[in-house]
Parts: sequence; structure tokens; C-alpha cells
Amino acid sequence: MIWNKHYECMEREELRKLQGERLREMVQRVYDKVPFYRKKLQDTGIEPGDIRNIEDLNKLPFTTKQDLRDNYPFGLFTVPQHDIVRLHASSGTTGKSTVVGYTHNDISMWTEVVARSLTMAGVTNSDIVQIAYGYGLFTGGLGVHYGAEKVGASVIPISGGNTKKQLQLMEDFGSTALACTPSYAAFLGEALVEEQIDRKKIRLKAGIFGAEPWTEEMRTQIQNLLGIKAYDIYGLSEIIGPGVSMECRCQNGMHIFEDHFIPEIINPDTCEVLPYGELGELVFTPATKEAMPLVRYRTRDLTRLHPEKCDCGRTLVRMEKCVGRSDDMLIIRGVNVFPSQVESVLLEMSETKPHYLLVVSRENNLDTLEIQVEVEPQFFSDEVKELEGLRKRIHANISSILGISASIRLVEPNTIERSMGKAQRVVDKRKLT
Repeated sequence: MIWNKHYECMEREELRKLQGERLREMVQRVYDKVPFYRKKLQDTGIEPGDIRNIEDLNKLPFTTKQDLRDNYPFGLFTVPQHDIVRLHASSGTTGKSTVVGYTHNDISMWTEVVARSLTMAGVTNSDIVQIAYGYGLFTGGLGVHYGAEKVGASVIPISGGNTKKQLQLMEDFGSTALACTPSYAAFLGEALVEEQIDRKKIRLKAGIFGAEPWTEEMRTQIQNLLGIKAYDIYGLSEIIGPGVSMECRCQNGMHIFEDHFIPEIINPDTCEVLPYGELGELVFTPATKEAMPLVRYRTRDLTRLHPEKCDCGRTLVRMEKCVGRSDDMLIIRGVNVFPSQVESVLLEMSETKPHYLLVVSRENNLDTLEIQVEVEPQFFSDEVKELEGLRKRIHANISSILGISASIRLVEPNTIERSMGKAQRVVDKRKLT
């Protein structure tokens, strides 16, 4: 199924022409309405008239999360306050939150792209969508909510947490689609087993999971636990929220809705624009956003783009699953380490659970990495020899993937704290600043 065939299947040249038109209008708007951008463009010697088509995109300066914090709360808005109908904010752990605003047209556009996304997962007006993303300042809950209503589905706005209630409503209301973070989906799957609920009583057929990186191994684990097909959705509040891109039934990358969000891949160190197929940092220009359009926003997410037409019929460029973030990336003894690499190894082993914690320390000026791994109950025995053998196998597999040696600590089931939202995978005890 395709929600909006005109834009999702548009010929590439026609799409690039549309992007160029929308980019020109956007650049003129931020130049006229936002002092920050006017000064930034003037400092780089760029005027709105210099942007004639999409090929001129790389002439424009980048925007970073720090720019949003420096202009907190409303300094990047292009419309007066009375035109703002919604405010969201990030839940950052350091510094000020990043605040984003929406006009009526922004909400309509957001609703449209989420409707496209849910349709890719097979959601129709016959479905019941249980939304276990958090509601509130976080964009996940309300973002998916409006899109689900747009396609005509029934919505259960339960938000995150309250796991027993989640399972009860899933069974009693006959939920057919689940939207939440992948780590919470895995947690719900485990809880389903622990509560001894007959999976035949659960009507779920699809899961729409995002807001944190996850691996193919975790996808398989979630699908087996819940008996569903799991789809990856991508978004970030600075651009719009969930619905920037989404997997179709082919699950060969997430289609970016390029008529609204213009993507680039850059080298995160040199800012050089990279060609299709190369790994780099994802950059977005949300050309149709009214309240707060950002010029070449650096997401810090690392991925690749592929332009080939998909077997589903869509011509939209596809982005691979993000392998991590350039700013979350751990550098340990000169080696780049992503939590997703560790997860991939652990989920291939039947003895371990998909819950782990990377603890980084510095001893005698040398970085150390301890990986705490939960072991499945049936394998966590008092037999020291068996556990030591498992620890050595995990150590060897991790070392092979990461290229460094890590200390492996096996812990009992349910030892590592569960999260109802984004899972915390890293504790960095080094003083790096």
C-alpha cells in the first residue's frame, strides 16, 4: 500500500526540481525572519538569490544542536507566537533543552508523513494502534497519534510504562499494531512470557519502533517474542518528530520523505558532502517546515543513503539503519565503539538477554571497557565452569567485532535497569573535559 503515490513515487528529476523550489523559498524566509540565519548567511557571503536550485544546497552553512540552545527558546522561529500551535522540547541530559514549534500547517505536514509511514507498515482504518511512546514534550506519542488517526485507525494513547496495563489492553482491546521504542518492545515481549499470557490471544501483526538505534538481531528477537513484523521508523524533534523516514514491506532501508526533508551525507570531520553509499553523518534541511525550518541540520546520526528505486514502487531515497551517532561514539584506546556492535554480538548468542551496559573507565591513563551482560535464567547456574566458558566466548566474540579487549561481567536476569523510553547503554566514568 502507498498512502500518497504522487510524492512517494515521483520521478527523481521532478522531485529535485520540487526540492529546489522549496529550498529557495525556505532560504528567503529564514533570511528575512531569523536574525541568526541572516547573520550566518552574511558571514559566509551568501544571499538568498544565490540559491537557485537543489545543487546550491552545499553553499549554505550548517546548523547544530548548539545553535538551537544558543537561541533558546524561540530565537529560530520564523513566525510570530500567535501562529505557534504546538511546542515540543528535547529531554537532553546536559545544557538547555532544544525547543521546537509547529504551526497548523506543520502539524498537517507531520500528520501526512506519519500516515505515509504507518501505511508502509500495513496499518489501515481497520487497525487498532497501541501507542506506547511517551506523550508530552517528547514528540513520539503525539506524532504517531495524529498519523494513526489520519489513516483512520483506532488509537490507544496509553503512553509509556505501566507494563501490566499495556499487556491487558493489548489482549482486551485487540491491538493490531504497537508503536514504542525497540527496547521497550523487547521488554513487553519478555513480560508477555513472564506473565504466561497465551500469545494466541494477542492480535498484534506489526510494530513501529524507533527513537533509538537497534539491530537486525534485536528485530528478530522482538518478532519472535511478539509474533509480529517489526518496522523501523526514524525521526527527530528538530526536523519534525517521528515520520522523517520509514521502512516499507521490503525492509531494505527507510524511505526518506524527500519532498519535505532534503537529506545529505557528510564526513563528520571535514563536512565534505559524500556520495550515495558512503557512511557518514546524516544532514537534513526541512524545506517545508513553517515555524522553525533549519538549514542543513547536523543530526550526528551515522548512516548511508541509497537512491535506487525500491521494489515497493517508491522512488524516495532510502537510509540504512543508523549504526550510531558521531557524538555518542565511544573512542576507546583509539578504537571507535558503538553500543549497537555489542548488541549485535549478544543477540546472536542464545544464552544472553538483549540487556547490557557498557561501563567505560580510565585507570592509569588507560581506557578500560567493562560490558555487563544479562544471562538467560536457564544458563545462569551455580556451575562456575559453565559461566566462565560463556564469559570467554562472549569475550572472544566481542574482541573480534570491536577490535579491542573488554572485560565481560555476567549478571543475573533483571539486574540491569529497564527503561520505558530510550535504553541507557553507556556509563562513561572518564573525565574527558
